[in-house]
Amino acid sequence: MSTVIANIDSFLWGLPFVFFVLIVGAYYFIRSGAFPLRHFHHIMKNTAGHMMSAEAKKKEKGHVSPFEAVAIAIGGTVGCGNIAGVATAIATGGPGAVFWMWLWAFFGMMIKCVEATLGCYYRSKDENGNYFGGSTYTIEKGIKWDLGLKIGGPLAVAFGIGFIAQFLGGSQAYTIAEALNQAFNWNMIAVTLVYSLIVFYVIFRGVPRVAAFATKAVPFMCCAFIVGGLVLICMNYSAVPHMFYLIFHDAFTGTSAQVGGFAGATVSMAMRFGIARSMNSNEAGQGSSPFIHGSADCEHPMRQGLWGSFEVFVDTLLVCSITALAVLSTGVWTTGTPGVTLTMMAYYSGFGVFGKYFIGFLAFLFGVTTTTGWFTYYCSCARHLLRYHPIVRDKLISAFRFIFPIPNIVIVTSIVLTGSGPDTFWAIVDITLVIPVFTNLLALLIMGNKFFEIFKDYKARYLGIGKVDPNFALFYEDKPEVAARVEETNAKIRAAKEAAMAKREKRA
Repeated sequence: MSTVIANIDSFLWGLPFVFFVLIVGAYYFIRSGAFPLRHFHHIMKNTAGHMMSAEAKKKEKGHVSPFEAVAIAIGGTVGCGNIAGVATAIATGGPGAVFWMWLWAFFGMMIKCVEATLGCYYRSKDENGNYFGGSTYTIEKGIKWDLGLKIGGPLAVAFGIGFIAQFLGGSQAYTIAEALNQAFNWNMIAVTLVYSLIVFYVIFRGVPRVAAFATKAVPFMCCAFIVGGLVLICMNYSAVPHMFYLIFHDAFTGTSAQVGGFAGATVSMAMRFGIARSMNSNEAGQGSSPFIHGSADCEHPMRQGLWGSFEVFVDTLLVCSITALAVLSTGVWTTGTPGVTLTMMAYYSGFGVFGKYFIGFLAFLFGVTTTTGWFTYYCSCARHLLRYHPIVRDKLISAFRFIFPIPNIVIVTSIVLTGSGPDTFWAIVDITLVIPVFTNLLALLIMGNKFFEIFKDYKARYLGIGKVDPNFALFYEDKPEVAARVEETNAKIRAAKEAAMAKREKRA
């Protein structure tokens, strides 16, 4: 079975798909004038620089604040992929995989800016007056309604189904179980059961509790991991020049087999594993974080897009890079050991047994914030797919709280009992990525002109580049004809909901 999964993974993540991903990233990066690089200071000033400002914490009933949105989104991105996925990319693709991971991070800062901006621009208001947004809304409203292309409907459904199917991959549970097994010799299945109960506790009261947990846990865990990693890299400073040589050299030549156990890697393997792990970690191109960004109370859609760029910067160019440089500078990558075990070996070499405990504890925190963050994404996606069936929708979301942790238990138990390892787990993760990534990036290509209209308006208003058009609608629903259409739809939904409740009361 492991061989079949690996073959499917290799076929789906072949060079054609990798090149498609790079082309979409390059298109937005180049057409924007390398916005993440040229205006990096502006991005940081209006995200990290405003993290504690009144604007970042502003929210109304039914919304989340920009800071809460980014805390959930960073919690959803900075996960076990940062600790185990990056190590696996190096173990299978060699040091050159880090270069391709970084390349997608720069493209990804632009892609995620586009996703969050469009998700906010095309956000929807439900029958109770609450805002919800995300890629399914963007695809349907942007392509089907705004551009008048019939493909928008099927594309939104295909993305939604593919996106929700990702929760069957077991999320972060395997890596957490593996990490705590390595650190404390705890039973992996038992760890997964406890972990699933904690996840259930956090998600039980929905987005408010997830937001409260994320705003406390995310800053602490990111800072702790970065500081610990920097200390480890400084302890191995003499290896740093050669480490950077390997990253840039092997990205275009491949990596030969090592005496220590590394089996060797071609350039295509470095590209594939570097980009796949980068995308899995920072989620740029997956269409995930717009589901929470679309709920944020912001003054301009691209203000939320800046937070999307900031997420990728923190996730990949900071946290993932720390993992990669720690693994390379300590030399443990030559063992060929994949997964979180490789990262633990790196930290153990510098800090002894404390290093194993440190990674085990942070892996647990990373996993909980990611898993609970993704729960909010799935709920938003379900709200859209079932928006015309409010009773069924509300019942399904309530039931989903109990169903959501189950795949964690199933996937870990299956891998442990069959004797499979981290390679099989990460192959499953890659396979579940293909449909949502392809449909989302295809939709972004189709909506390129719409994004650049919003981008042009933002530059005029906030960067002093160009002239402000006073008639430009900052949000799609600001257009009177769209607002009327949405209200008509919500009126039908409210009527259906009231009819269903009346029928239930009559039956009672």
